Amino acid sequence: MRVLIISDIHANFDALQTVLKDGGDVDQTWCLGDLVGYGPQPNECVELIRSLENLICIKGNHDLAVTGGIDISLFNNEAKESMLWHQNNLSKENIKFLKDLPEKVEVNGVTLVHGSPRNPIWEYILEPYIARINYEYFKTDLCLVGHSHQPMISAWNAEEGVLEWGPPVPGSSITLHNRMIINPGSVGQPRDSDPRAAYAIYTTGLHRFEFRRIAYDVGAVQKKILKAELPLRHAQRLNGGW
Repeated sequence: MRVLIISDIHANFDALQTVLKDGGDVDQTWCLGDLVGYGPQPNECVELIRSLENLICIKGNHDLAVTGGIDISLFNNEAKESMLWHQNNLSKENIKFLKDLPEKVEVNGVTLVHGSPRNPIWEYILEPYIARINYEYFKTDLCLVGHSHQPMISAWNAEEGVLEWGPPVPGSSITLHNRMIINPGSVGQPRDSDPRAAYAIYTTGLHRFEFRRIAYDVGAVQKKILKAELPLRHAQRLNGGW
């Protein structure tokens, strides 16, 4: 089975369209949350995700906040401003879709969460010791996470007590081994100094995981952000992937 793995779209419709086209024909799509927040086209993104066949989607912290599940005062002022805009602009149908999404799913022997197995909504896995702790909070061999907007590979060899940790090479493929936590990166707002949209292809029968990057029209998205009068920083950061 060929599975498209996407995360952290953040209302960037141009990036999402580019990724879906580049990914080609797939058997399933697994979305790791944060469809909304920051970007200028939340309805278009949610509707496109809703239209995908064989979709498995979980919610992220921005999805939860926009639907009233988290107090938006917990976010920084710029993120809060975009969330208020999204709340006022999202259709009732799209808000219901986001609200009804689960926080955690197990599918085909894989655990899907947005943040971490220990805290599916909020926790970032940005350090090896955080990754190591989180192996105690899921039972499958593979866990896929998002939230940090940074592609990452972690593998835990319990017999030897060794943890592998590090970013993948864009365009590289790995064969799954031991127990692993993997982050495919962000479609709509990368934060690893690479402005290209990040996603992954998981070929289940071969246990192969491919990390992909694809350029999209950043300038067009920036113009849409400014036209919507969303925070300037949300447009600026797309250039450098920060």
